[in-house]
Amino acid sequence: MSRVLKTSGFLGLATMMVVGMYQNVLVASGDAVPAWMVGGHAHLGVLSILAIVMGFAVDSLAVEGRLRSAVTGLYVVGQWCLPLTVWLAAGFELTFLHPTAFLWGLCLIVAMLLMAYHTATSPADDAQRPATGSLADD
Repeated sequence: MSRVLKTSGFLGLATMMVVGMYQNVLVASGDAVPAWMVGGHAHLGVLSILAIVMGFAVDSLAVEGRLRSAVTGLYVVGQWCLPLTVWLAAGFELTFLHPTAFLWGLCLIVAMLLMAYHTATSPADDAQRPATGSLADD
């Protein structure tokens, strides 16, 4: 499942870069970039970076089973649907989609709260981790 998060993150960043290139074409041709396009671009970029981070975090924190599936599914849905809602609702005047942004945001929030819960309730395993370096003899 962490592969899904990481893949989604990198795919989101590539998509965001394509949108950024299109925005550059608009500016270079003397047109203004619509605010709704900038908002969706920013959301997708930040959420995609966090998807990659989440992919490493679920591995590092040993999130497993249904919790891992829930975190992955909720996060990926929120990562893509939130910026798409901004683009479709504002850009294509499908205003009936605006309220769904709260649903996609809630998916992201629940994924983060599940990770917070897992982190807070997991047993400390500091004794099992190998030392990463030696202490100085100061």
